[in-house]
Amino acid sequence: MEKTLVILKPCSIQRGIIGEIISRFEKKGLRMAGMKMEWLTDEILSQHYAHLKEKPFFQRVKDAMRSCPVIICCLEGLNAVDVVRSMTGKTNGRNASPGTIRGDYSMSVQENIVHASDSVETANIELKRFFKTDEIYNYKLNNIMSIYAEDEL
Repeated sequence: MEKTLVILKPCSIQRGIIGEIISRFEKKGLRMAGMKMEWLTDEILSQHYAHLKEKPFFQRVKDAMRSCPVIICCLEGLNAVDVVRSMTGKTNGRNASPGTIRGDYSMSVQENIVHASDSVETANIELKRFFKTDEIYNYKLNNIMSIYAEDEL
């Protein structure tokens, strides 16, 4: 099974929609392998957003991500990265399709509710950045056969 990182951004916490967002991932059939609340440091945000370092909005993004704690999740499932990306929608909430998380809850490119890893390789890097090995749990969902066909597992 594939694992991916999802961060519920400060705007999600401030708006009180944590449960709604997590519920959508659970209802889809993704398994929560790890979850914690954390106040991100400038150091970890500089690593996480290093690809934006030369952009004029780099500091603004980091400041927004430090405005309150975030919820960091490790989700697992078949093709988890692509499934989560499809569920989250386009980065700019104004352009995200209705039915996606950003399409339903966001009107902003920055305050866009969640961060989701964009590839399996990125997910592996990001999961190591935000989780210690003993913070990701391996357990069997009792309803796994209601989520996948036997030959998919």
